[in-house]
Amino acid sequence: MEIDIEGNQPFCVVYCNGKAKKTYLPDHGETKVITHQGNVKRLKFDEGEEF
Repeated sequence: MEIDIEGNQPFCVVYCNGKAKKTYLPDHGETKVITHQGNVKRLKFDEGEEF
């Protein structure tokens, strides 16, 4: 597997059933990997910003 690394932004790679997906992580927030019966169902992003 080859991954193109661009810039300096953090990212996450999720792999399931022969498919890989690269997603960039938000500056402030949470990224959740939701699974169902051992398979990745979705990626959930909860972004926020402190003041």
